[in-house]
Amino acid sequence: MRLKAQRWMREQATRAVLAALGGEARFVGGCVRDALVKRPIADIDIATPLFPDEVMRRLKAARINAVPTGIAHGTVTAVTKSRSFEITTLRRDVESYGRHALVAFTSDWEADSCRRDFTMNALFMSGSGEVFDYQGGLRDLRGGKVRFVGEPARRIREDVLRLLRFYRFHAWYGRGEADAAARAACRAAVPLVATLSGERIRAELLKLLQARDPVPSLALMAEDGVLARILPATRPLDVLARLVKLERAARVDVDALRRLGVLVAGDAAGLAARLKFSNEERDRLASFFAPFDLADDGALQRRQLYRMGREPFLDRALVAAALADDAAAAKRLTALARKWKPAAFPLKGRDVTALGLAPGPEVGRLLAELEAWWEAGDFAASRRDLMTELKRRAAAPAAAS
Repeated sequence: MRLKAQRWMREQATRAVLAALGGEARFVGGCVRDALVKRPIADIDIATPLFPDEVMRRLKAARINAVPTGIAHGTVTAVTKSRSFEITTLRRDVESYGRHALVAFTSDWEADSCRRDFTMNALFMSGSGEVFDYQGGLRDLRGGKVRFVGEPARRIREDVLRLLRFYRFHAWYGRGEADAAARAACRAAVPLVATLSGERIRAELLKLLQARDPVPSLALMAEDGVLARILPATRPLDVLARLVKLERAARVDVDALRRLGVLVAGDAAGLAARLKFSNEERDRLASFFAPFDLADDGALQRRQLYRMGREPFLDRALVAAALADDAAAAKRLTALARKWKPAAFPLKGRDVTALGLAPGPEVGRLLAELEAWWEAGDFAASRRDLMTELKRRAAAPAAAS
């Protein structure tokens, strides 16, 4: 088949790289797959029969920055002003050592396709949009079937991460029953999950949770014994299903960490450490375990909004509503957050020191008291009101003495 040229294919940078490579260079993998199902394109990968040194030479001759990112394995990155392109020489396996297979360069497109993980990732496309399918990837992509290229067990042994990628791709592209042979191979390989680093598990887990509805795929992982290997303590998947519905109703962006916040139970800090989360991710995940009041109390919710900020408030409200199975609260609090105009506390430290108080802890104490008083009054007090209250409180110690 031939795909009508899309914008990313017509971009000047794309045309320049293809022209530099000349001859037979084809797009491969994710950009082809997503173009065919009309999804946004992220990375652009290109395959070529040219050897890496020749790729480097041609890019430099065309004045395109060439970076030998993995030249020993055939990969060169072309860097332009607008985007980067990963260019890899066609390869065939000579011997397999898991992720560190011994490969030989080749000019055989079908041999290269045999090294790919899933059939839908083994699709090639020319610069003019002609699609080349050696593994039945078009059929599987159209049918929503995530299927390994070749024997599933062997492909997983080559790289255990493919076990998790299977469930992630099913969440993004699968429809109906998952491939039985793939699931059987994944179940048999569950003990190998322990060999994966925390960083690799984290990346796959968050990508899976970013899918429009990850629940069916997570259910498969639970049935196959995979989910318990990466998340030893989880809440019922019904809770996550409720959050997915609440997100759609609220028309908020899908957020993987928010979804993880309702999925996991127990030691969030320990999980963050094991999966190598950043400090920011760790703190955000922990925040979902803190108490959040869903009460229908406008003043209370405005105080929570003020203290948290709009986005953290929305996060916490949606998670709490999913846990409590309270769609009405989610709708109410989402509407409140969208109408919220961030309030700024009108006083500064200089307002206190202008009354004669020396800089120090007393200044901070007074400001904290006044801010709490302002919050308790539902932010109605003006700067003049606050100055009056400040003068009264600042004078109180002197009067008492």
